[in-house]
Amino acid sequence: MKVEHYNAIVRAGLTRRRLLQSAAAAGGVAAMGGLPGAAAAQDADEAALRAQILQIPGVGMGSPTDADWRKVGELTLGSTKATVEEGEFAGVELSFMGLNNQNLHNFLFRGFLAPWEEYTGAKINWIDLAQADFNARLQQSIATGTVDFDMLEMGAPFEGDTAGRGLLDEMPDWVAEILDLDDLVGYLKPPVGTWDGKTYRVSIDGDCHTLSYRKDYFTDPTISAATGYSEVPDTYEAMDDWTVKMKGQTDPLTGLPAYGFLDPLKYQWGGFGFYFLADRVAPYAKVPGNAAWLFEPDTMKPMVNNPAWVQAIDDVFNLIKADAYPPDQINADANSTAFAQFLAGTGGALMWWGDVGAMARTSDTSVVGDVTGFGINPGATKLYDWTKAEWVEPEGGKNEAPYMAYLGWGIYVTSRVSGDEKKRKAAWSAAAHLGGKDLALWMSAYPSGFQPYRNSQFDYDEWAAAGYDRDYIADYLGSNLDSYNHPNAAVEPRIPGIFQYFSIFEDEMAKGVAGQYASAQETADAIAAAWEEITDQIGRESQIALYKASLGL
Repeated sequence: MKVEHYNAIVRAGLTRRRLLQSAAAAGGVAAMGGLPGAAAAQDADEAALRAQILQIPGVGMGSPTDADWRKVGELTLGSTKATVEEGEFAGVELSFMGLNNQNLHNFLFRGFLAPWEEYTGAKINWIDLAQADFNARLQQSIATGTVDFDMLEMGAPFEGDTAGRGLLDEMPDWVAEILDLDDLVGYLKPPVGTWDGKTYRVSIDGDCHTLSYRKDYFTDPTISAATGYSEVPDTYEAMDDWTVKMKGQTDPLTGLPAYGFLDPLKYQWGGFGFYFLADRVAPYAKVPGNAAWLFEPDTMKPMVNNPAWVQAIDDVFNLIKADAYPPDQINADANSTAFAQFLAGTGGALMWWGDVGAMARTSDTSVVGDVTGFGINPGATKLYDWTKAEWVEPEGGKNEAPYMAYLGWGIYVTSRVSGDEKKRKAAWSAAAHLGGKDLALWMSAYPSGFQPYRNSQFDYDEWAAAGYDRDYIADYLGSNLDSYNHPNAAVEPRIPGIFQYFSIFEDEMAKGVAGQYASAQETADAIAAAWEEITDQIGRESQIALYKASLGL
């Protein structure tokens, strides 16, 4: 779908999810007044290319392999061949630091870039990090003001720490032309990816958390009768009630004990575990029309121990006391809840990034592809208005605040190459290849660690041609679109030290979950005290200014 058509739809008050679902019911987008799909608006050659790569290996044909990644990488070399002479980077070596999370990320990049290396003559040396180790490794460079890598896979929250300290190289104009930055979904456009008016980021991901759930848990008559729920709960209060009532039920797919909502109780995950408690906090804490929900903007006073945050923490503690989680959940991090539990048939619902949606139908490890549904994060029936210091009833009886967790992964080129034009061009060429529009579609459709982030990725005809069920795709893509475009979306700030805050949050939450604090309030107070220390160490006045800027205040 062309961007101008989409913008007109949004102005008219119709979300993309509603558009896609209505179009599916009517037999296609054309039935809704003749709006052209993305494929119809594209050049025929590009449409053919996109169709070709989506058949590698094909939905239902098993997990993609290195051979598939290499094939897709070779087929999408068009922009490289248009801007780089064959062998132009002979002798150039680049170091690339990224993740080996779930054997994705860097593993895919190796395959995608192998044909690029063969064509350009460059060589890439890989630095592979577990997700739990990423923050600590990057913080070394931030603390010392130096980098020992030329390219970096990183999330936008770190831009204040890196671009703000001169550790990144500014994107050349020719790269921006290749990337078609206007195709990015709205919340990933500037200021995200920029600092002081300069662009640094090649987006490769559109992170937000959405709800994945087992549809059969709500259609199975035995489970529905026992719990009283025939539809997935749309508030956390109801979700927790359903989770407690799921105790003693049997999973209709596996025959094993059934469980409700899966919280990752092993919060120490390199700072990333913060996001999963924050999912619960946002509808209690995010006041419509006010972007601040982590700190009070004029003072940087943490909100993390206000009643909204305490309520969310207490909700988790109460589920622990009710023995509502699977055994040994205290040792389950977020990877465990998604890949070892939900996709493998344990648990009825969880909040996660888009990996679950793509992997449910395309990974060999998934057994739930036919029974998985999607939605935006649950809301809450009460809202703590921090500007009034009181609980209020949300308009319409429910407050929704989908969490834009991490603002998506991106590829960045570091300042280490800034003085070597040949090496600089090589680094940016590799980054542009990974951020290409067609490669983006493949990565969002197959296991990669990334979810849709471009307007052009939301044509469900393309996905259906790859083997996805149309209703499934309308549901999965719709949950992303409704989250990206939600008027009360919770967005985190790109301020220095953000993962220092998140990491200490994890440390204190781990103590709370283990019973080392007497209450949710005591746990939250410990987090708040630690956050105050971090702010004072970094500099309160500068943090206030940067926090306000990040919120558009």
